[in-house]
Amino acid sequence: MLYLTSDDFPVYTSSHPPVFISDRFYRYLWYLIRIAASFTYRPIPLPENPTYIASEDVTIIVPTIDAGEEFKEAANSWLVGNPKEILIITEEKMKGPLQELANQVDPDRIRVLTVPFANKRLQMAHGIRNTITDIIVFADDDAIWPPTMLPYILACFEDQKVGGVGTSQRVQPVGKKMTVWEVLAAFRLTIRNIEIASSTHIDGGIPCLSGRTAAYRTIILKDPEFLYGFTHDYWLGKYQLNSGDDKFLTRWMVSHGWSTYVQCCKEAELLSTMKPNWRFLKQVLRWTRNTWRSDLRSLFMERHIWTSHPYVAYTMVDKLFNPLTLLVGPTLVSYLIYKSTIPLDQGGYHLPWWNIVASYMVWLLATRTAKLLPHLWHQPEHIIYVPAFIIFGYYFAIMKIYALFTLHETAWGTRAGIGDPTAATAAAAETGKDPVSSSEKGEYMGTSVISPQPHTPRTYYTPAVEMQTGFAPQAAYGGQTAYIR
Repeated sequence: MLYLTSDDFPVYTSSHPPVFISDRFYRYLWYLIRIAASFTYRPIPLPENPTYIASEDVTIIVPTIDAGEEFKEAANSWLVGNPKEILIITEEKMKGPLQELANQVDPDRIRVLTVPFANKRLQMAHGIRNTITDIIVFADDDAIWPPTMLPYILACFEDQKVGGVGTSQRVQPVGKKMTVWEVLAAFRLTIRNIEIASSTHIDGGIPCLSGRTAAYRTIILKDPEFLYGFTHDYWLGKYQLNSGDDKFLTRWMVSHGWSTYVQCCKEAELLSTMKPNWRFLKQVLRWTRNTWRSDLRSLFMERHIWTSHPYVAYTMVDKLFNPLTLLVGPTLVSYLIYKSTIPLDQGGYHLPWWNIVASYMVWLLATRTAKLLPHLWHQPEHIIYVPAFIIFGYYFAIMKIYALFTLHETAWGTRAGIGDPTAATAAAAETGKDPVSSSEKGEYMGTSVISPQPHTPRTYYTPAVEMQTGFAPQAAYGGQTAYIR
């Protein structure tokens, strides 16, 4: 037992056995390593003579069904970067309201397209097929960008091996002041920014290029094999997935030999709203299920992550066991409290229950505050929410276990109007808006290979539109250039 004071008031750092103490030491050691790596990380600077120019090479695709006034603020921030075009993809019944919003912002550069029913992946695929630029940027309808966002994203594509680019994020409050739910989201985003900066610096990988804003080479996404897999993605072969699109895209980059990069800097840091009420928990549940499905696939089914990005693979494995190790603490404390009620001569514990509880609270407050210091440095007023973060941490651990046993639940959870993805896919096919044409499906289901695996010399599918610039990575296409400037 390690004491902080005299025996008159023996507040100790942990009431746990050596195994648990070792686990805590291990976790905070790795946290310090992540902090050090994030400080060492550097974003890619702007090139003097850029290959890609937003006004010629960028299309922004925004899948949405219920955009409101916040869309106008977001759209105006995107237009500052001067993209060639913005495609709003929605369901047919929402075209009128969204067209009106688009007309209020910029009717010349914003087009509104539709699919029969709300389905994010089908909407994204429909946008891909209507893109004629080299770079696609997916954005949420409430993502607010700094003026320098597009130049800093495009800077990463100067490396012709880079296929996808992500950004750092912060929370934009819905009202004048953040609610406790928004502060919890802000805490999570700060930790995530550290994690993605550190993993990018350590081995160039990232668990997920967040769908709030992420950019990809169009030639990758126009591949019929990608479009078919993206819109016909099933968990265990029978539960069709609608959410988790960003996880699918990230795994596709890894499995097909493309590098990724994340620009973690103020010049490429977006603002995004979160649910300002208890519905935030439903968002987290959906994200957690998506993470379970994707990480299990990456680690045990596809397995490319082990050789491409071993550090990211380690973090995925660590997160598999994290809920169990987190719940060990309160379990052992509860046991010690019980033992403290038994007399010493009968095998009881020598400290009173109140001392155990007080010590554990001091430990939790100290360690969690230390973990949140990168956030509290900029917003010290949020220190009053550290107890809420501690409670949420234990709730999240239980939620992760619940999510693991309910991976068959694929409903969106926080947006009305998003129905059965299977029905939406069938309806798209009937109306001629299936993202993959019948001839392309034949190629995909046949023997000709469209999207080759790394280091395999194969023939690449030629997209319907001619790309302007860029080169496919040698690793992805067996040393063959897919298209030439």
